[in-house]
Amino acid sequence: MQTKDQLIDSIQRINPGAEKSFLHAFDWHALRRYLDHLNITLEPRGLDSRWKRQGDTAAVVWRRSAA
Repeated sequence: MQTKDQLIDSIQRINPGAEKSFLHAFDWHALRRYLDHLNITLEPRGLDSRWKRQGDTAAVVWRRSAA
């Protein structure tokens, strides 16, 4: 099992724009899920390329304007 710092290093290899200080704010499970998602994006797109959204977040998010 990777440590949190190892996960962050792996994330930064794929997404160099992700700052270490920002990533440290997330727990191990969130970082693991993000890394898994990044790895899926490296695969060729097509019928066999799938990412299953976890059930803890909404598929569509919206908000109303204050006006």
